[in-house]
Amino acid sequence: MKGTERKKMGDREKKSALFEQFARVGKALGSGKRLELVDLLAQGERTVESLANAAGLGLTSASAHLQTLKHAGLVSTRREGTRIHYRLAGDDVARLYSLVRSVAQTHLADVESIRIAYLGLDDSEAAGDDTHEEITREELLARATAGTITVLDVRPRQEYNAAHIPGALSIPLEELSDRLSELPTDREVVAYCRGKYCVLAYEAMAVLRRSGRRATRLNEGMLEWRLANLPMSAEAAAGRTSVELPACRTTGLPAGGRVGFGTESGSRPDR
Repeated sequence: MKGTERKKMGDREKKSALFEQFARVGKALGSGKRLELVDLLAQGERTVESLANAAGLGLTSASAHLQTLKHAGLVSTRREGTRIHYRLAGDDVARLYSLVRSVAQTHLADVESIRIAYLGLDDSEAAGDDTHEEITREELLARATAGTITVLDVRPRQEYNAAHIPGALSIPLEELSDRLSELPTDREVVAYCRGKYCVLAYEAMAVLRRSGRRATRLNEGMLEWRLANLPMSAEAAAGRTSVELPACRTTGLPAGGRVGFGTESGSRPDR
């Protein structure tokens, strides 16, 4: 093709339009409250009302934030009667959210000090020197397979119902002090919650240790567990079609649950 006939490539206006589309995702995530909503949705589907309550937002404000996320293609919806249910548009959105957190912690000096203050870490925990405070997912899998630990999910019940580590017991943090008798006393308890920046497992471990129980926490949470493609179980709701999850042959953990969409219970503002 002769140079004078060659089609012009890389049109500046079209390139700018393309990058503006990429920027829609960045703009949608450019709000702490919208990131908090993504964090909640990474645990499972929720209604607008449930999300507003959990994030400490008014219903109108929560709806506006969710619409921004929807317009950027980050969440999707379904209607059930008069209620709108939101969920992440895909696992890639959860991965993006996880990466945003990691980049922030790596490159923003303020993140670490705020993380330490929020989670209430002491000097040894903040420095990562106290190996008795947490275990890795590999350690959890090995010890759960051997039957030497009790795995405890301390998230709100609806999040446990949506997806949880197979074989885990569910006692939401706010109920833990009153339900300690339900936990075996002859094994160490490993608590987990939403993810590595979730405070619930830290507080649960403190409650357990004050009661004289041996306790530690998973160093990550359900978000990282899901993104690692590890086995999960879910609870079925009455009146909903569900399918059995297969047993996890590679870890020896039982399936212990079913998959299905259920009605959501109310929740208080989360920490």
